[in-house]
Amino acid sequence: MNRRAAVARVDCPLEEQGSGTVLVVGMVGALAAMLVALTVVSSSVLVQQRVATAADLASLAGAQTLIDGQGLAAACEAAADVAQLGGASLTVCRQSGLDGLAVTCSIAVDLPVIGRRAANASATAGPP
Repeated sequence: MNRRAAVARVDCPLEEQGSGTVLVVGMVGALAAMLVALTVVSSSVLVQQRVATAADLASLAGAQTLIDGQGLAAACEAAADVAQLGGASLTVCRQSGLDGLAVTCSIAVDLPVIGRRAANASATAGPP
């Protein structure tokens, strides 16, 4: 005896054929959009951390130069050199208190989808 199992076949109306493909394409598109958003956010966070570190180090270098008695111009020059080593540019440099220095650094970054933006950070260093 040779019996074949009957396979049940579900017939779909013609207007619903291919709907699974459309659903998968939509899900892949949504996943791609989420990945782009994640890339933009993570790039922004990394650049912000980088500019904050550059500002901190620049203010410390400039404050040490002020404490050594070399004057505000030399302190701002030292801060600008350190900021440049950190990939940032010094945008503001001013004396804070007797021997303190307040700086603001900036990094321009090209973000996917959003375009070119500037990340800024400020820091102050010096004796209490």
